[in-house]
Amino acid sequence: MSGIYIHIPFCKKACHYCNFHFSTNQNSKSAFIKAVCNELVLRKSEYTSEEIQSIYFGGGTPTVLEVSELNTIFQTVYEHYKVSDTSEITLEANPDDLDLEKIKRLANTKINRLSIGIQSFHESDLTSMNRAHSAIEAKKCLEIATAYFDNITIDLMFGMPTMSIEQWRQNLQTAFGFGIKHLSCYALTVEPKTALEHFINKGSHPPMDDELSASHFEVLLEETLAQGLTHYETCSFGHPDYFSRHNTSYWLGKTYMGVGPSAHSFDGKNRSWNLSNNTKYIKSLEANVRPFESEELSLENRFNEYIMTGLRTIWGISLDKIEADFGADIKSQLLENSKKFRSSKTLILEDNHLKITRIGKFLSDGIASDLFLV
Repeated sequence: MSGIYIHIPFCKKACHYCNFHFSTNQNSKSAFIKAVCNELVLRKSEYTSEEIQSIYFGGGTPTVLEVSELNTIFQTVYEHYKVSDTSEITLEANPDDLDLEKIKRLANTKINRLSIGIQSFHESDLTSMNRAHSAIEAKKCLEIATAYFDNITIDLMFGMPTMSIEQWRQNLQTAFGFGIKHLSCYALTVEPKTALEHFINKGSHPPMDDELSASHFEVLLEETLAQGLTHYETCSFGHPDYFSRHNTSYWLGKTYMGVGPSAHSFDGKNRSWNLSNNTKYIKSLEANVRPFESEELSLENRFNEYIMTGLRTIWGISLDKIEADFGADIKSQLLENSKKFRSSKTLILEDNHLKITRIGKFLSDGIASDLFLV
């Protein structure tokens, strides 16, 4: 198994754009920790012979947990699973949680990689998003964190209709000024049933501007290239030794286990997902029952997922893998369907892999959907 994802479903505030599963009520935190540990114990038989290559704490906001609570989870993982000595162990963090004392204590745990949700270094952007931290806190936490952690990635968001090209360039330059070796950069999107959608619908927030977002993306490609960062996945930029091993395993179709409410798992053919309800999740695990649903992925589903994730990466789609997993006829069909994109120079065929080109990068999801099996 490539890795374990642990979902921490608590946040201090609700960001206006977010549609992940979380709660701002942290009263059940202690019971939740027990439930997560119980799920880990209940599922250990699923992975008795496999070595864990990565552990990823996502959310929500994992840094709302005390270091002692994180260590309780680590103790359970290491007691019941085989974890590689070189495992990548990532903690998602928000700047307002990362003071000097917290960072020093985190540096003395198993965690060796921080993923910090900066989003922007401009106060107006943070206020618009309803982020819990300030621009000053964003810079201060990086100043401290870079002294204790070498492997740090930060999240930045672009495509906000109120963000100028110059402001976006300033955000990137500020990040580079801290010596950051990995960036995850996401275009702001309007997710259903979010505060952002509500504000746009009632006219209190400007609608998204696709042309501006595309311009921001071009600046992102230009600035990261100048810094020597590799654009190895649609939203991910880093020096090769700092690529996210955990997320790369997702994109390459490796197996993983998701623990916690709403977390997904994949065993190569089947996908399962836990109930997205904190109270029901906790009560179910108190009775030693994992609350989940599952589905067996059809050949079409598995093909389409590989096309979608493969085209997002620098490694592209292996035609040898397509033939081995799905057959020669489907490989031939894929090559035929890809001709128009190769003609338009948005795809290239290189070393028996179909790969997205620079001009196709901003269009990768649309290109992938045109290559899907229906």
